[in-house]
Amino acid sequence: MSIVVTGATGSLGRLVVEELLARVPASEIAAVVRDKEKAAAIAARGVELRIADYSEPATLAGAFEAGDRVLLISGSEVGRRVPQHTAAIEAAKAAGVAQLAYTGILGGPDADIALADEHKVTEQLILDSGLPYTFLRNGWYTENYTANLAPVLAHGAVVSNAGEGRVASASRADYAAAAAAVLTGEGHLGRTYELSGDVAWSFAEYAAEVAAASGKPIAYHAVTPEAHLAVLTGAGLPTAFAELLVDVDLGIERGRLAATPGDLARLIGRPTTPMATTVRAALAA
Repeated sequence: MSIVVTGATGSLGRLVVEELLARVPASEIAAVVRDKEKAAAIAARGVELRIADYSEPATLAGAFEAGDRVLLISGSEVGRRVPQHTAAIEAAKAAGVAQLAYTGILGGPDADIALADEHKVTEQLILDSGLPYTFLRNGWYTENYTANLAPVLAHGAVVSNAGEGRVASASRADYAAAAAAVLTGEGHLGRTYELSGDVAWSFAEYAAEVAAASGKPIAYHAVTPEAHLAVLTGAGLPTAFAELLVDVDLGIERGRLAATPGDLARLIGRPTTPMATTVRAALAA
């Protein structure tokens, strides 16, 4: 039996592997990756590599083994995730894994943003499969915003069509720690966790924190969805992706990413990382 992390070289996957290495011997961990060379550093630490690709179902036959505890990290290709996840779920069922944990989205079936659609379908596919499951419904990563600090600093503005909506974000490392806790602990089968930060912040508060941490004047510009779409496409984002981001902000305005049920802090055994801490770390980097 191994603890298996799919997408192990991705932004979340690599952090999950790090958390697991701090908890269990490397010999008990397997990383499912597409690129062996990209995963060389993981392999050098004693983690088993299993080469597979969500988009090539035949490669998934060797990704899982009977009794494995598997973390299925949702694919990054929006619009292609349902067939990709279907292939992984079918492979996990054929192998007879002992646990399939899936990283979905905060709110699950109640999430009414377009980005949630593929997650809802995937959760139902897992339920229909009969596999022992754990649903990790991740809220927003603070890094979703701090990764884009360069234009914020350049223009002195945070732009959003979320109005006064709030976001209960946490650091990506917090979510990774929760996944590791579920994969190495007991009592998590058949459970659903709504994961989010302890505190929900507004974009005005985010702008104020960036200003305080950077020493530069940063304003929050609340704009219409149409204006925000124009800003995003003008910056070079594909229209379809920009429309998803605008839709997310509308969801934030409706309070869909503001829930603070406390599941994340309980799983990791500590408070979640404050938004200000992640902002300052990003600026320092």
